[in-house]
Amino acid sequence: MTGGGRPIGDIRETVVKGAVTATSHPFHDDRGRFARLFDRGLLNSVHTDRPIVQVNHSLTRQVGALRGMHFQGMPHLEAKWVRCIKGRVFDVAVDLRSGSPSFLKHAVVELSAEAANMFFIPEGCAHGFQVLEPESELLYLHTAPYSPGAEGGVRWDDPLLSIDWPLSPTDISKRDLSHPLLTEEFKGLNI
Repeated sequence: MTGGGRPIGDIRETVVKGAVTATSHPFHDDRGRFARLFDRGLLNSVHTDRPIVQVNHSLTRQVGALRGMHFQGMPHLEAKWVRCIKGRVFDVAVDLRSGSPSFLKHAVVELSAEAANMFFIPEGCAHGFQVLEPESELLYLHTAPYSPGAEGGVRWDDPLLSIDWPLSPTDISKRDLSHPLLTEEFKGLNI
């Protein structure tokens, strides 16, 4: 092989309908490694006709820091691929689609640069993560542009979700602490 890398493959379903993980197969040689991070053709069974319209990058410095649980509501629903390009995170998708067979269930995956894996989070799901290694960086490929009026969130510690975070949170934004509990405002989520 001359550097094209083996394709993305190993697509696995999760407990959340439509949320999957996919793993790249990097090419390694004495110079380092090369990996294909996204291939719409190979991932078309999951990605279908959704265009990627925005790519975002985040850096979270502190181990235990928690971001989430975020989503975009109607009419700006988005799906996204999330990949860890440095470090390691505990990544979570929560199904907020009231008609879904996995309604209020959550899927978790450990994403890391070393594992070369990514997580597809479908429309109508909230997303969040906790940092397991310092200076962790995530790359997000979105199917809709960010729309401030459509942003929403649910609490990371909502009792209806019972997410078993691996570490005690060390850093949560004021915004994320102010998200409503699902028991308080679930009908107002506009998913």
